[in-house]
Amino acid sequence: MCGIVGYVGPRASQDILVSGLARLEYRGYDSAGIAVIDESGSLGMRKRAGKLSALREALAAEPIGAGTTGIGHTRWATHGGPTDENAHPHLADDDRLAVIHNGIIENFADLRRELAADGVTFRSETDTEVAAALLARAYRANGGDLVGAFRAVVHRLDGAFTLLATHEDHPGLVVGARRNSPLVIGLGEGENFLGSDVAAFVEHTRHALAIGQDEIVAITPDAVSVIDFDGNPVEPAPFEVSWDASAADKGGWSSFMAKEVSEEPEAVANTVRGRIRDGRIVIPELDGLDELFTGIERVVILACGTAYYSGLVGKYAIERWARIPVDVELAHEFRYRDPIVGASTLVVSISQSGETMDTLMAVKEAARLGAKTLSICNTQGATIPRESDAIVYTHAGPEVAVASTKAFVAQITALYLLALHVGRVREALSTDDAAEAVVQLEELPEKIQWILDNEQERIEQLAHWMADTRSVLFLGRHVGFPIALEGALKLKEISYIHAEGFAAGELKHGPIALIEPGQPVFVVVPSPRGNATMHAKVISNIEEIRARGARIIAIAEQGDTAVLPSADEMLRIPLASPLFEPILAVVPLHIFAMGLATAKGLDVDQPRNLAKSVTVE
Repeated sequence: MCGIVGYVGPRASQDILVSGLARLEYRGYDSAGIAVIDESGSLGMRKRAGKLSALREALAAEPIGAGTTGIGHTRWATHGGPTDENAHPHLADDDRLAVIHNGIIENFADLRRELAADGVTFRSETDTEVAAALLARAYRANGGDLVGAFRAVVHRLDGAFTLLATHEDHPGLVVGARRNSPLVIGLGEGENFLGSDVAAFVEHTRHALAIGQDEIVAITPDAVSVIDFDGNPVEPAPFEVSWDASAADKGGWSSFMAKEVSEEPEAVANTVRGRIRDGRIVIPELDGLDELFTGIERVVILACGTAYYSGLVGKYAIERWARIPVDVELAHEFRYRDPIVGASTLVVSISQSGETMDTLMAVKEAARLGAKTLSICNTQGATIPRESDAIVYTHAGPEVAVASTKAFVAQITALYLLALHVGRVREALSTDDAAEAVVQLEELPEKIQWILDNEQERIEQLAHWMADTRSVLFLGRHVGFPIALEGALKLKEISYIHAEGFAAGELKHGPIALIEPGQPVFVVVPSPRGNATMHAKVISNIEEIRARGARIIAIAEQGDTAVLPSADEMLRIPLASPLFEPILAVVPLHIFAMGLATAKGLDVDQPRNLAKSVTVE
């Protein structure tokens, strides 16, 4: 979850580190800190609890010398609360060694007792300081070899970690190691970078190297070397970052979330682009991999949070177009329940960052059991794609706000592309259905833009009127049910109010007891053109809760006059086939959640207790 950046080169590392942390702050913002080897060769460190602004104030009051080697960290607290003492970096070896860490060291308590018995005193409650003390001891035992110290220490750590360290004996050197936690290399001219993801250094270079599992990297201004934990040389895989630094800037928007909602049409368009050839779906990443799909009898989709809801939508599409049964599971539950998968199972993982720890470990378990694996991911060089047999990238661009919006619609789009591709490979999809789906996909960006142009202002006004609301319910049927869940999650994430999503058919089985006069209920109404029976049932659901005093906000397609007599408010979406309605119906819910949080004066980009990329279990 935490954000990590390292730098060696000719420029003032303090500036490089702080700008990198600003781009990584979505990964955690409980505290921040940097350590720099200054021009005199001394290690200087500043760290503060709170957001990055607190560190900036500390540096303005007491700058660190203009050194050219340094490491920086922005924290999502695990061991120990968000205090100055628990902030990273942590120092050891008479304060000459600085260490930062992302992840959780599961055996830290045993290691801490061992070190305490050896006379080590600790200044924090963190597992990271234990790693720093171990590195200091190993550094001395290895005659001042920092890479050798890493090799000795990593074998003693259980759990997930990315560690970066610098020592004042070695200006111009930063060493890092990773296990089950992200780290990438940025290649510059006479300078090199390390980061939790490419956002840390994309302002300076778009040339990157992916570091694999259980590998140690050492960077100097002119060289990069990578070895595995056993000391064997490794050739890391190069890749080019497909977006530039401006894509991760607000660009004049009031928040990153507002910017990213505005980019939902572009995210869908970019995910489709290059994957339609002669009127049919062709996914270049899957060229030559038809055998991955021809022998499967079942698909299991693994994801967490918003990505899980995209998987629920994808289930309908895969079953409809590829005619394969699909289960959708929370990744953190899958791994621990002795799942039944094998060679005839395709496990599809979904993760915006490609580093979601629960999902990564579930993918590894599926592979161990012999399943075929495919990942849907938005981030180049990420771990989950490299652990999978195949990859379908979304092309949403960087998403900085913690609450996912454009990545969600891109994930659904990628799942539709996958479903159509597999349906074609397995000859389960008719030519007419495939052609119609292609047309619908190509029309989606324009339809989303219509919602932004014609409905956003009214939705934001509605949210402002509802700023004092303390509970909101969401209902949907069929593909509308996952959208109801997504709408509720967004409201919980950034507005901190009670919100629940339900399958509309479940109302009479319990949830209707929650309805009282004035209770706001969003209802995702299916098109009467696609399924008149289901549309009629949802109208009946509306009447049932309206009779009990609920305030109805309906999301329905233009021209659906049957909804008008029953709804207090109607938010319009353009006409689309039933399977394509979710991508349209979710846009008003993203706008509403953002509008309500804004009306309450909350930080929509950095909600409390959350981080963008969940890299710990």
